[in-house]
Parts: sequence; C-alpha cells; structure tokens
Amino acid sequence: MNIIITIAVTALVVLYAGLFKAKKALLPITLIGLFTALAFVVNSWNRSELFYGMMRMDNFALAFSALTIIGTILIFLLTQNYFAKESENIAEYFTLILFALSGMVIMVSYTNMSMLFLGIEIMSVSLYILAGIRKSDFASNEASLKYFLMGAFSTGFLLFGITLIYGATGSFDLVVIKQYLLSNYGSASPLLYPGLILIMIGLCFKIGAAPFHFWTPDVYEGSPSLITGFMSTVVKTAGFAAFLRLFADTFAPLHGFWMQPLMVMVCLTLLIGNITALFQKNFKRMLAYSSISHAGYLLFSLVSLTARSANNVLVYAAAYTFASIIAFAVLILVKQNTGGDNFENFNGLAKRNPFVAFVLTLAMLSLAGIPLTAGFIGKYLMFLNVMNDYQIYLVAFAILNALVGFYYYFRVIVAMYFREGAETELQTPMQYKVVLCLSVLITVLLGLYPAVILNLI
Repeated sequence: MNIIITIAVTALVVLYAGLFKAKKALLPITLIGLFTALAFVVNSWNRSELFYGMMRMDNFALAFSALTIIGTILIFLLTQNYFAKESENIAEYFTLILFALSGMVIMVSYTNMSMLFLGIEIMSVSLYILAGIRKSDFASNEASLKYFLMGAFSTGFLLFGITLIYGATGSFDLVVIKQYLLSNYGSASPLLYPGLILIMIGLCFKIGAAPFHFWTPDVYEGSPSLITGFMSTVVKTAGFAAFLRLFADTFAPLHGFWMQPLMVMVCLTLLIGNITALFQKNFKRMLAYSSISHAGYLLFSLVSLTARSANNVLVYAAAYTFASIIAFAVLILVKQNTGGDNFENFNGLAKRNPFVAFVLTLAMLSLAGIPLTAGFIGKYLMFLNVMNDYQIYLVAFAILNALVGFYYYFRVIVAMYFREGAETELQTPMQYKVVLCLSVLITVLLGLYPAVILNLI
C-alpha cells in the first residue's frame, strides 16, 4: 500500500509544483517519488501482505510493480524538452502519467474484482487525456476519441462479465470465486461461463489482442511518441499481469473451457500482428502491429498453465519493455531531427549517430528474438511452456510468425546501415544516453543471465 500512496502523493506534489511554475523541479520530484516507491517494493519483498481483502502485495505484485515503475522512470527521463513543445502545463502531464502508474499497481495486486475495475479505470482515464495531449493536432484528437470509445466499450464487456460472475458465485473476492469453482466443478451456475468469456474479451481489448486490436494502430500512431511508448510497454505489462492473476489462478479450474477460445485469439493475434506489420511504411505504426504480435506470444503463458507461467511472463515483459523503450527513444530523436517517422527517415542513421544506430539494432534483434538478447530468452520460455503439453503445431505456427517478424525488424537495420540518408548530425541529449545505455545493458544482461529475474516470483 505504501507504493500506491507514494506514487499518488508524488503526483499531487508535482501538480502543486506546477502551480508555482517550478518547472525545473518537476522531474527531480517525480524521480525521487518513483525511486522511493521502488525502495518500498524492495523492502516488502518476500512479505505477502493482504489489505482489507482487496489487494495483496505478494512477490507477483511486487515484481510487476517494480517493472512498471522502472519502465516509467525511463519514460520520464525521455521527457527532456518533450512536453514543453506541446504545452506549458507540463506538471499536468507528469501527474497524469503518475496517476496511470498508480492504477497499474492496483491492477497487478488486486484480490477483488472491484479493485481490478478501479485500477483499470484510473489508468485508462489518465491515458485518454494523454493520448489527446496535442489539442491542435487532428491525429492526436482522433487517437484520444478512438481510445475513449473503445475503452468504454471494453469496460462494458468487463463489467458485464464481472456482474455475471458475481451472480454465479455471490462474491467479487478471487479466493471465494476459486473456492466456488473447486467445490462446484461440473455443476457451476450457467452464468459463470458467459461471464468468464466477457471478462476475457474485456481484458483482450486492454492488451490489444486480436480480434479486439483494431483500435491499437490508430491510437498508437496518433498519440505523441512518448505516450505511445508508455502505452505499449508499461501499460501492456500491467494489463498482462492483471490477466495472468485472474486466469492463471482464480479461473484455473476452468482452464479446459477457456483455453480453446484463447488459442484462437493467440493464433489470430500472431497472424494479424506479424502479417500486417510487413506492409507498414511508418516505423511507429509498425511498432504498433509489433506490439499486437507480442501480445500473442505473451498469451502463450495462459495456454499451458504451469508453476513458471508468471516468471516467464515477467521475463518476456521485461525484454519487450526495455527493447521497445529503446525503439521509441530513437524514434523521438529521429523525428525531431528529420520531421518524420517513416522508414526512410532512418536511412543512413549509422553515419549520423553510430551509437544510436547500434542500440536500435540491439533493440530490433531483441524484439525479433535473436539469441544472446532478452527477447530470445522470452520467446524460448514461452515456446517451452507450450511444448510441455506437446502442442507442437502451435509452437510451429508461432515460429513461422517469428520468422515473418525478422523481415520487418531487419528493414530498420538495413535502412540505418545500407541506405543513404540526410547528412545532418543527430544529437543525443544526456538523459537519452542514460536511458539507451541502461536499456541496452538490461537487454543484454537478461539475454546472457536470465536467472537474474527468472526465479523472482
């Protein structure tokens, strides 16, 4: 609970600092608050605490909270001179990101369905505003409206599903619901099954899994690049943690029922995400479809439930988060330098800034799943998880899709090293260098020594 309180208080302090025009103090205050929250995570490790039957801070919640906080710290370090170009009200943007983070911590630690809904809405309302941060930009306004409408639509599915589950079990508490499923196996209320499917649909909307992904490309492309990076990394990680907490534990007794529709979603997500990404000419839109395909790989953890499913998701989410932060950081630099975010804007980047080209190459290799990177370990663990149940056809299908992914990731590398582009030098601010170096270090470290976080949960 100290983690959520610290983040919320930091948000309010930042907001008040903005009222007094203390712009230079905003980032230091924010980082101090987030590092304090991270210290509370470390201090609470291996101590499972239940708060009024609504939230549980166990190792699962703490590990994913730490990942979302670290990801948010890196996102904040990329704000150097970024929001100032959009508006003078920088404090409000910092505050909204912090409130979104507090909602995510609730999402990864809930033990009551009402807290799941509360966490999702705290996060989502903040993101609706952040997506439309550029008031004079039509694309940003469109992204905000689409995100709001699709978010409200998915919330309807989620709430209806929660209502049906409550009607069947008489409780919102996850422990009570699981006990009901275990004691009434084979004779559960007929309300339970449509409720479970509706909750699955609602959560698939939130994580951008097909066929409920159609809002993702337009919202990601229209939103400011920094907000898109936040949504595609930290937000997606929290969404999967919430998904995993509910389905891998509470609804595990009905795994045979919901596993079949989930497998259909996995196959559609991999196919649509990878095939559509092949035809993109815009780097940002390609990353959006890439995020859809990675949602498919993450869902592998639910196809076969094992004791290591949570650890596997943590490793994959960490690998995807840090590689994507590198990609969006470089995208921001390139867009500021060339004014565009198409693949052509990356032409000759290796000559203009060898360091930036090198770190982006490592990020693309990790996202593609090349050995010695964290992305390879993440994919390997997901495939191994499914292979334990001898679902070889699903693994073969996923490997074919991963090979398709090689093409569009390597398009960026080819553009940077083998094509001629603008001669203007690309400057890298110090804060960006810190983010890129830390992200690359973590990506390589997890690729070589995945045991660092593999056994945390």
